[in-house]
Amino acid sequence: MLHALTVLLLFQLVGEALTQLFHLPVPGPVLGMGLLFFALFFQRWLPRELRDTAQAILQHLSLLFVPAGVGILQHLHRVEREWLPITASLVLSAIVTVAVTALTIRALARLTHAGARNEERT
Repeated sequence: MLHALTVLLLFQLVGEALTQLFHLPVPGPVLGMGLLFFALFFQRWLPRELRDTAQAILQHLSLLFVPAGVGILQHLHRVEREWLPITASLVLSAIVTVAVTALTIRALARLTHAGARNEERT
């Protein structure tokens, strides 16, 4: 587990370093996660130790919302001042997320259905 955590933290560090070095508008951990995705995608397999560690982290994912809740409470005055743009962005992002998810599922269903029809023909 220590090796897998080290790999995850190294990708986060690389993402953070690239963000700082090139002044990118993307958070370092997000960039690191993208780099990890591409590394695993081109490798075409997920090491068991990394999968088990990621699963253990995901089981406790709800704990990561505690700092966000505390941050909101610390900046409650700002939320009171800027409630309209915050609410608008939350509603808009939820609508966009639902729409993109629906379109993705629809496209994957077509591809899967088309693939199944091609297999039946052969």
